[in-house]
Amino acid sequence: MTFQPINLINVSYYRGNSPLLMGRLALKDRKIYFEYAPSFIELGLELSPIKLPLKPGIIACNDYIFDGLFGVFNDSLPDGWGRLLLDRKLIKTGINPNKLSALDRLMHVGKNGMGALYYEPALEDNIKTINLENLDTIADECLCFEESDDEFIDELLAMNGSSAGARPKLLINLIPQKNDLQITKNNFKNPHDDWIIKFRSSLDPKDIGAIEYAYHLMALEAKLEVPEARLFKSKKCEGYFGVKRFDHIDSGFVHMHTLSGLLHTDHRIPAFDYKTLLEVTLFLTKNIQECEKQFRHATFNVLAHNRDDHTKNFSFLMDSDGIWKVSPTYDLTYSSGPAGEHCTTVMGEGKNPGIKYLLQLASAVNIKEKNAKKIIDEVRQAILKWPKLAEKARVGIRSLKNIQSNLNKA
Repeated sequence: MTFQPINLINVSYYRGNSPLLMGRLALKDRKIYFEYAPSFIELGLELSPIKLPLKPGIIACNDYIFDGLFGVFNDSLPDGWGRLLLDRKLIKTGINPNKLSALDRLMHVGKNGMGALYYEPALEDNIKTINLENLDTIADECLCFEESDDEFIDELLAMNGSSAGARPKLLINLIPQKNDLQITKNNFKNPHDDWIIKFRSSLDPKDIGAIEYAYHLMALEAKLEVPEARLFKSKKCEGYFGVKRFDHIDSGFVHMHTLSGLLHTDHRIPAFDYKTLLEVTLFLTKNIQECEKQFRHATFNVLAHNRDDHTKNFSFLMDSDGIWKVSPTYDLTYSSGPAGEHCTTVMGEGKNPGIKYLLQLASAVNIKEKNAKKIIDEVRQAILKWPKLAEKARVGIRSLKNIQSNLNKA
């Protein structure tokens, strides 16, 4: 790998399966600029209406929270595990990762990002196929890598794509009627078959996959909108949690924007409230039912003790006609959060937000009280099913009891 800094990148948007030039990103004097293509402005599609509204001319990014990059493009970049992989690869080849600009990192994403944006020029990538039975080997490689063993870095980097999050991930395309997986490189023939498989980190319990699958089942019981999910078989643990990508559907690719990217907020700093999330939801979707979906998500996070509810764990989807909606929920699992508090507070309360605070939240955004109480009751009934759902997912007895002791306290 050789490093050649780049100062200009073309950004394109897939409207379904049709690529359209969105505009150009430029880096000059350590500042990043963007200019919409005139043909894209004519479409009237607002891909990032708050921080990068549609207008002619050169637009400077004056926020440096994402290394000077606009949030809509930062959403394409891997963080956590994915960033670690790339940085370690660079170091291995004698390149200082700190020398890379945000545009250099987008070049590494190319056409393989989450959502419907892609970047050119891009580095070449190679498609490879692996067998489902090799997932245990990949999981072992991830743990070895965490211990500074770079032997498998090229393979892990290829498999990670541009996924975000701290846990190791595999972006794959399920090959129908075969026991094989193909590393996802934005498969244009079968975009609806794309999945994300998660592996445990060295800090996770051995049954972390089963725990997340049990939470998925509990979310279904609570009537949350969730993507299709399953446990991929393992000979070493209860299984690896996998989820079908909702940014890839039958008709093509779907634009996806996180709350962090929309508002230019650092998801690593817990300084956000659900009230703002619901207000942004109303602003984008103009639909109180979408706001109620978000309220259901908030209620689940509170009652199910999912306190890793930072601003990258809430996303919105925009269709090819420019209509926004709340994305399916993701990263639902047991978490105690920073210092035992929610990353996102409920009407200012992060330590022990209960029913009282949830009802205040609903009232603040004009959700009818009867609707809010109905949602809360439905989620509470689902939480009561934890022991049965945990057993179904083969969660270990120690984890089952530990999680149970922290549920139903709201």
